[in-house]
Amino acid sequence: MDPIPVIVKHQGKKHEVEVDPTSNGETFKYQLFSITGVEPERQKILVKGGQLKDDADMSKLGLKPKQVIMMMGTPSGDAAVLEKPKEAIKFLEDMTEAEAAQQEGATPAGLQNLGNTCYMNATLQTLRSIPELQQELTKYSASTGSSSSSAFSQFGLGGLGASADLTASLRDLFTQMSQTQQGFPPLAFLNALRTAFPQFAQKAKDGHGYAQQDAEEAWSQIVSQLRQKLKITGGDGGSSEQQAKDLSFVDRYMAGRFQSVMECDEPAAKEGGEEPVRSEDTFFKLNCHINAETNHLRDGLLSGLEEKIEKRSEALGRDAVYTKRSRISHLPKYLPVHFMRFDWRRSTGKKAKIMRKVTFPQELDAVEFCTDELKTMLIPVRDKIREIRKEEEDVERARKRQKRIRAGEENDMGPSAKKEPLQKKKEKEREAEEKKAAQDVEMPDVEYKTEAQIEAEKAASILAAKKELLSLVDPKLSADDGANSTGLYELRGVITHQGASADSGHYTSFVKKEGSKDSVTGKRKAEDGNWWWFNDDKVSEVGPERIETLSGGGQSHSALILLYRAVPLTTIDDEEKQS
Repeated sequence: MDPIPVIVKHQGKKHEVEVDPTSNGETFKYQLFSITGVEPERQKILVKGGQLKDDADMSKLGLKPKQVIMMMGTPSGDAAVLEKPKEAIKFLEDMTEAEAAQQEGATPAGLQNLGNTCYMNATLQTLRSIPELQQELTKYSASTGSSSSSAFSQFGLGGLGASADLTASLRDLFTQMSQTQQGFPPLAFLNALRTAFPQFAQKAKDGHGYAQQDAEEAWSQIVSQLRQKLKITGGDGGSSEQQAKDLSFVDRYMAGRFQSVMECDEPAAKEGGEEPVRSEDTFFKLNCHINAETNHLRDGLLSGLEEKIEKRSEALGRDAVYTKRSRISHLPKYLPVHFMRFDWRRSTGKKAKIMRKVTFPQELDAVEFCTDELKTMLIPVRDKIREIRKEEEDVERARKRQKRIRAGEENDMGPSAKKEPLQKKKEKEREAEEKKAAQDVEMPDVEYKTEAQIEAEKAASILAAKKELLSLVDPKLSADDGANSTGLYELRGVITHQGASADSGHYTSFVKKEGSKDSVTGKRKAEDGNWWWFNDDKVSEVGPERIETLSGGGQSHSALILLYRAVPLTTIDDEEKQS
């Protein structure tokens, strides 16, 4: 039977719809749902004989071509109008390798081990977790004659036999990794690294291949090269100092500053007129010193901020011990922390590993390590963030509790559902007695609020707190997108070492998964807490409990470098701002 074209009038609009006479009323309602966004159960469709029912036979309604049918109903508010996709749907099996790799949630590419290069692979995967770095690298223009000018660069071979530009090689490598889900051979970058820093071209002592290297040394050398080469043009989110000149990516996003005071431990030096020496220093990572008393990251960081130095004292006329105490005056957006696990042993001629277990937090509060001036800026913001979190958690708990209560009522699975009949009877009798007693007492007039009113009040309170939070941020910090304005950091990456010596063993890295992007708003949804584990070319997904096992205490995988990212300020949606 041929389709019958009819006209459906709804809220002043006319919609042309083709009715399949072999279908039923429910099918027709879903057709209208796709056009109007009104769910089938909320539709009222007037046809001959009354309101259209789901099981109605459309062939028996006597519909005529161009017949006008009235429809009433409004969307619930939760439904969205189904629209034809702007782009044709492409199935995974029809995609190219590059298209599949760039899909939301796709497993990222691993890196092949080219012979004791796990130290480099782990370092690169962790650096790649910095989205701002990937973005700036795409803008980088390599110098003439660099590896990227080679026609072989697209295959990862551009640096072979040439004096490679390390930054250009890193740019090319990250691009190549974004186009595959397979283990990629980082040949060009390895060549560029060994060209720039010959220490990584050291041969193994047994004469077979290259020697294993320290991932922390690779991290430091790559970052130092990026600091020299990868420049950012000021004017977009930087401080006034940054806008006055071009800064490197590293200086903007990864460089912190210390304020230090050094003075002699002997009172005689001070009595002799020796003044404390004050200085400012730039740092690109914090060191976690490990000794017999170090149990937590905090212990090691505090130890690293107090240093003993032996030098000549003019007041004493001889060498003396000085203490240098440092505090952070500027917190960067990205904060690497290095566990100083390797100690040189003269007896073996190797850097031995300190096996002690040192725990670390998923969220680091760095305020304690800051100068008094910076603390004054950060503490109100940090405390307000925690206050907002508590309110949001309370609201979420209340929602879940109400959901459980409603589910119990609907499914007859409330607290009394499992009780024996005699127990139920006694409870009813007690309730009746309480009700009778309550009637004998004069109750004051009390206005009770609905769940919706309570929820609306809490939402308004949270919104007001978010607005207050934004007003608490110091203008200097809010103007600098490379600074941490909250004092809090969230863990985003971990480089681990397995084994007993820096010259042997195995390096891997863990990178926290980002939340998926909302297809409508473009905003990232809440994260699921899982991590990607990069073990050279093998990439697997692991739960947050796996990260808790990386504190050390043996030769198994233990954290060597932690990459923390500043906890961002709470965002307020545009519609909330207007309210």
